[in-house]
Amino acid sequence: MPIVPLMPALSSGWLYHPIQPYLALHIPDGFLNLPVIAVTWILAIVLIAISLNRVQADYQEKAVPLMGVCAAFIFAAQMINFPIPGGTSGHLLGGTLAGALLGPWAGTLVMTVVFIVQAVVFQDGGLTVLGANIFNMGLIGTFAGYYLYKAIRFAIGRNKLSGMAVGAAVAAWASVMIAAIICAIQLAVSGTVPLAVAIGAMATWHVLIGIGEAAITVVALVFIWRTRPEMFYDPPRRAVSPRNRIGVGS
Repeated sequence: MPIVPLMPALSSGWLYHPIQPYLALHIPDGFLNLPVIAVTWILAIVLIAISLNRVQADYQEKAVPLMGVCAAFIFAAQMINFPIPGGTSGHLLGGTLAGALLGPWAGTLVMTVVFIVQAVVFQDGGLTVLGANIFNMGLIGTFAGYYLYKAIRFAIGRNKLSGMAVGAAVAAWASVMIAAIICAIQLAVSGTVPLAVAIGAMATWHVLIGIGEAAITVVALVFIWRTRPEMFYDPPRRAVSPRNRIGVGS
């Protein structure tokens, strides 16, 4: 790919080839300029602060254990890579999954914790650009994924398994693509790589990775729908009661 000689060190994160590195969603240190780093950190901090306030005000206490379980599941699932053509691999992002179960506010907090642990413990993405990685994958992925999922599910049928599955599949795929395009724009604005090259490389691979994201998300949510539907942030009507509702719907 033409991007390889331009970016010889970009080998961490979503994509890794045993011989050649490719553009990835987990941005390493040194690939964004100071203005982009500053803006993404500010946006990330503001959205996290708003999310904290919303969770404290709107969620019941029993939502906290579910947040911990969801964070643990997404973190473990992200450790499992699935192969795609060309010798590369991808893994679950999880924003749509977290949003469907916890809502956009608590979901963003879960994703933020996951990406902080990845960066600090596993060096998956740089520390100076952690704000950008959280913003791209944790915040955009969760908010865009949740609201698209909700719109499609409610249009098809809130109480239908098919509505939930179609909404989750489309939203999970789209959230990956949106995060990839935003990442490409950030790299281009920083002068790291031309915009056309960045978007072409990111879009090509993440079309396939988005399919894996959608498959894993749907499998997990279908299982929960059939066994514990009340765990959804917007549960089907038959599962809602004052005693078993975990969170507050939007």
